[in-house]
Amino acid sequence: MATYLREHRHTAPKLCVSLFVFLLFVVVPITALSVGEARLVRSNTAAKEVEDYTKYYNYVQMTRLLKFMALKYPHIANLSSIGQSVQGRELWVMRITKDPNADVPGKPKCKYVGNMHGDETISRQVLVYLVEYLLTRYGEDPRITELVTRTDIYIMPSMNPDGFEMSREGDCSGGAVGRSNARNMDLNRSFPDQFDKINIQQEDIPEVTAVIKWILEKKFVLSGNLHGGTVVASYPFDDSASHIMQGHYSRSVDDNLFKHLALTYAKNHPVMRTGEPKCPDTPDETFEDGIVNGAKWYDVPGGMQDYNYLNGNCLEITMELSCCKFPPASELKKEWDYNRESLIAYLEQVHIGVRGYVKEATNGTALPDVRIMVAGINHNLTTAQFGDYYRLLLPGTYNVSAIATGYMSMTVVGVQVVEGKATELNFTLAPLGNEPTGGITIPFTPTTTTTSSTPQEARPPAQPEHQPIQPQDFRHHHYNDMELFLRRYSNGFRSIAHLYSIGKSAEDRELYVMVISDNPTVHEPGEPEFKYIANMHGNEVVGRELLLNLIEYLCRNYGSDPEVTQLVNTTRIHIMPSMNPDGYEIAREGKRGTGYTGRNNSNNFDLNRNFPDQFTTITEPRQPETIAVMNWLKMNPFVLSANLHGGSLVVNYPYDDDKQGRTEYSKCPDDKVFKQVARAYSQENTLMHKGHPCEDLYRSEFFEDGITNGANWYNVPGGMQDWNYLNTNCFEVTIELGCVKYPKAQHLPLYWDQNRRALLQYIHQVHRGVKGMVINIKDGTGIPNATITVEEIDHQITTNLAGDYWRLLVPGTYHLTASAQGTTRRNDLYVKIYATVPEEGVELVDFRLTRVHSDPNGQAPMDPRATQDPAEVVFQSFIKDLSLGQGLEQLVQSTATESSFRYRRYKELSEFLRGLTFNFPKITSLHSLGQSVEYRTIWALEISNKPDEPETAEPKIRLVGGIHGNAPVGTELLLEFAAFLCINYGKNPTITRLINETRIVILPSINPDGRELAREKQCTSTVGMTNTHGKDLDTDFFGNASQRVVEAQPETRAVMDLILERGFTLSVALDGGSLLATYPYDKPVQPVENEETLKYLANVYARNHPKMHLGDTGCPSNDQMGNIPDGVLRAAERQSHMGSMKDFSVDFGHCPEITVYTGCCLFPPAEQLATLWAENRKALLSMLVEVHKGVRGVVKDKSGKPIVGAMIVLNGGVRVFTAEGGYFHALLAPGNHNIEAVADGYQQQRQEVVVSSYEAASSIIIEFDMDNRIFGLPREFVVATAAASMTALVVTACIIWCVCSAKSNQQKDGFHRLRQHRDDYEDEIRLTSMGSKKSLLSNEFQDESESDEDTLYANADKL
Repeated sequence: MATYLREHRHTAPKLCVSLFVFLLFVVVPITALSVGEARLVRSNTAAKEVEDYTKYYNYVQMTRLLKFMALKYPHIANLSSIGQSVQGRELWVMRITKDPNADVPGKPKCKYVGNMHGDETISRQVLVYLVEYLLTRYGEDPRITELVTRTDIYIMPSMNPDGFEMSREGDCSGGAVGRSNARNMDLNRSFPDQFDKINIQQEDIPEVTAVIKWILEKKFVLSGNLHGGTVVASYPFDDSASHIMQGHYSRSVDDNLFKHLALTYAKNHPVMRTGEPKCPDTPDETFEDGIVNGAKWYDVPGGMQDYNYLNGNCLEITMELSCCKFPPASELKKEWDYNRESLIAYLEQVHIGVRGYVKEATNGTALPDVRIMVAGINHNLTTAQFGDYYRLLLPGTYNVSAIATGYMSMTVVGVQVVEGKATELNFTLAPLGNEPTGGITIPFTPTTTTTSSTPQEARPPAQPEHQPIQPQDFRHHHYNDMELFLRRYSNGFRSIAHLYSIGKSAEDRELYVMVISDNPTVHEPGEPEFKYIANMHGNEVVGRELLLNLIEYLCRNYGSDPEVTQLVNTTRIHIMPSMNPDGYEIAREGKRGTGYTGRNNSNNFDLNRNFPDQFTTITEPRQPETIAVMNWLKMNPFVLSANLHGGSLVVNYPYDDDKQGRTEYSKCPDDKVFKQVARAYSQENTLMHKGHPCEDLYRSEFFEDGITNGANWYNVPGGMQDWNYLNTNCFEVTIELGCVKYPKAQHLPLYWDQNRRALLQYIHQVHRGVKGMVINIKDGTGIPNATITVEEIDHQITTNLAGDYWRLLVPGTYHLTASAQGTTRRNDLYVKIYATVPEEGVELVDFRLTRVHSDPNGQAPMDPRATQDPAEVVFQSFIKDLSLGQGLEQLVQSTATESSFRYRRYKELSEFLRGLTFNFPKITSLHSLGQSVEYRTIWALEISNKPDEPETAEPKIRLVGGIHGNAPVGTELLLEFAAFLCINYGKNPTITRLINETRIVILPSINPDGRELAREKQCTSTVGMTNTHGKDLDTDFFGNASQRVVEAQPETRAVMDLILERGFTLSVALDGGSLLATYPYDKPVQPVENEETLKYLANVYARNHPKMHLGDTGCPSNDQMGNIPDGVLRAAERQSHMGSMKDFSVDFGHCPEITVYTGCCLFPPAEQLATLWAENRKALLSMLVEVHKGVRGVVKDKSGKPIVGAMIVLNGGVRVFTAEGGYFHALLAPGNHNIEAVADGYQQQRQEVVVSSYEAASSIIIEFDMDNRIFGLPREFVVATAAASMTALVVTACIIWCVCSAKSNQQKDGFHRLRQHRDDYEDEIRLTSMGSKKSLLSNEFQDESESDEDTLYANADKL
């Protein structure tokens, strides 16, 4: 055996090897087969589980599924938790990208978050499906492969797993169950907010805390927040400072980009892109293109999407995926199909715009946290840990800067962004110690960029240009040259520069203004408005050229120079290089201080003596340049201004004149402020600050510190700077720039060097004093026209339309008061506060006002909003948008129609009206009110969505023209207005809404006979003024027969009958011969009960007219010219007379009426009609808005039955009556008003209402109790008293009857005795008869002589 073993010791290993090989080939394949089969089974099971669209995954199922997919696809998937929910559930995030366990540069990060509201569940499911879709198609689908390779994708299916577990399938409305987290906190109202402080304990919102940390750490570029409840894509901002619940567009500086991102998602979703979700609870809700601004939809403070944008590098929108929040699981497959393409397409948008790296110049290391700034977009982001950045931008040309502490900034100008892929732009920053300060600017050089190539670095040139960039082209710019210059910079720097014209000069040259700001086309609440004006005197040209230099300087240095960037980002700067372009064209170069050629405008009027003055009446006609500037100032909330002149070297501040017209110091209330801002300029101009200007011309002239009070220098009545201060919020000074008014062109660089710092420093002064918002604490809305008063300074300023204000002050502590209008002091909104103005900068002071008032009985008045339904809230927002800001102006601009203006005689007018009814039958109805003397029809056209149905709940407005036939402008304007409304109905949503909510009745011509006689171009002729009977119809409206001498004219009777139908809320009559608005009464001595309201209505029309509100009629024959405040006058003060239509409307129609005089010429040439229409269109539209304000409501009894004919007494005077359905509507001036409701058989009701100048009338309900009182006493007491009185009367009557009966018997006895003497019987009869006749006479004439009985007894005694 041993021998056997020894002999075979070498063959044994071979057998073992053979056996091992055998087993390897037999066993291993079997094992491999088993393992392979197990994997296959597991894979199939997982695939079946993921793709089963018939059920929702609860937390446990979702966790198991996500873990499995992460294990299966480890090369592209990594599952992690960013934190835990209140109840300890993990907040899972699946990261999907190539090499998911490592952070590598060059891949932008994007994320989806779902199920933030636990009961909105479609988002949760489709994100699980998206995870599976991306993982399974990677490597097979080229599109998905590229997306996953180039992008770092993070998907969180459920941010609120606790809420999901509480929700129930099939619950579409959600209620409150499951929406919030386990501590009942709404996670989408719990993020820090830019406008409000969110007071929530962190332990109550661990989900939000975890997400905030995640956002800040990862520096995401793009994000989507998936919700449910409707179908729309919503974008920032989600709320606003005013927190208006609906309808307020809250715009971010990336608004266009956000709209593009939202559209990307919406247009790929088959339901969302229609804009009509047709959700059962809101079937009529629509969204244009399927997207909406968050705050415009409804205000959401503390939302996640705004936090991402404001605090991370991330742009996030919110996608609402389904009408039903938790639909049946059978809907899941359909919802996934709807959203799949949108989800992918949205992720791809992370690769648009500009991307690149920022490195250190000396060693090439990456620089994190470098600010990337895009000129004109005031929203910066920072580089990530590898120095990489991703700035999403729309296609266009941009200037992009990289700014880091301790390094020279670098700006690349002209960066081209194309559609579809990001432009690669890299920066190399040099430390400040190695290079000159000031930053570097270089042009952009396009390079081809791919994901695999190393991009070429943008390095500074060998000899960098030092900052700031100075203007290079110094020359005199005539009008055409200046126009081209302005257009070039407006087009070249669109993100910060916008060119517009405020009007035209006397020779029709445009009065151009360049506005420069980070958002140049709109006023941003809280950002002050500043202006420079130059060349008011055409021969003083230095200011004109300096302002062109300033425009170039600001545009070219924005984004690279910190001072310029800060000024542009925080100020809206308006620059008018030439107010007098006509004068400039005739001025001559080289003129010194005494030159006058070109000083005045082309009408030879000095524009700086042409403004209304506080001490002197300016008799010269107001010039077009002056009117344009006055209008401009009224439309913009300017805070600070300077008017650049020439001829000396000094800053001159108000007042410019005084009462006596003497050369002496004329101090204004803000004298200290004016000295401060004046010195701010002069101190930066060394020569000016010395105070000895023009020594060769005025040797003895000296100005301390280079400043002077205007009147102390010389008296200037009608100056622009005083008008600014007295009529607007704007503080203006006049800056004299040099002794030579029109210097040689070669000297212009010297003027720029002397004034550059001063021009910038003066702009900085707009950021001094106090600023803030005045907000109604009740609803969070800004209060426009609130008054800001500073104790001991007799000069108030008012808030802008958004409620923001700026009040310039010198450093110190002040007692400030903010108040809003009310009828009495106790009803005002007002708050007092102390504020300290710092030495530098501005003090922020916000006022939150509370209205304090009560009724006479000490009860709080009924809140009109208590009865509002959601539709009413939306309509309130609609009216508010039209009343504030540029709402009406935008409406006018968006509804331009082609018109061919001409005068129409009666026949053509009738055909035109009938044509409207033929073309627009659903919204028009034509009626005949009667006929004129010559049998022409008095037409009334009604425009409404239901013109033939009485809608007493809608306000009704009457527009009347042609009461004087020789003034037909009103007729043509009303015909055009009717066509304008009809044509835009159904096309423009605002016009459509106004027509749907208003009954508009237009009487274009109520004196057609007179119109036939009148002739065009007759500005003062009276031919056609009266009707055929020679009667002025505006003297023929009498309500009392005792006042009427003759029968009413047929035209008058037709209109009177319409007025007496009542039901009208407002009436506006158009006439001619002046330029103003008048209100009742025309009667010479009649007191006006409701004057405040009537005057207010006239003011509304006038202030929406570009010329009327200036108070200058421009009519040479008008004695009131230049002295009509706000262009509004009580009618009797213009021309008093009896029998006017508006007096009749107020007294007998219970409807306020104003008369608008559209122009000085009664019958101007037809060529002027287009201009007159342009001037009056906005004002006419304002009346359609105004008719919805005031107070409205319903009067009913306790059972809900409407009371028709109840009398509504306003402020104890004006009366209106309820119509069918118990409805009433009355216009009132803004403020507090008392309402009394009176109806027979009911107790009198009293309420106090608050009327706003910008809000629609809130509906109130007045309920009557049966009047159980008689003579003010309880009914039971009065009845008992009456019964007792009646009983007493009956008893008394019985006693009297008994007494009378006894006397009668005695009388009979007396006669019986008398008859015994037969001889005297006839005498007795005769005497008795005489006594009876005497009794009759006594009854007839109330004779107090003796009675019949006394006479008879006396005769009996005689006998």
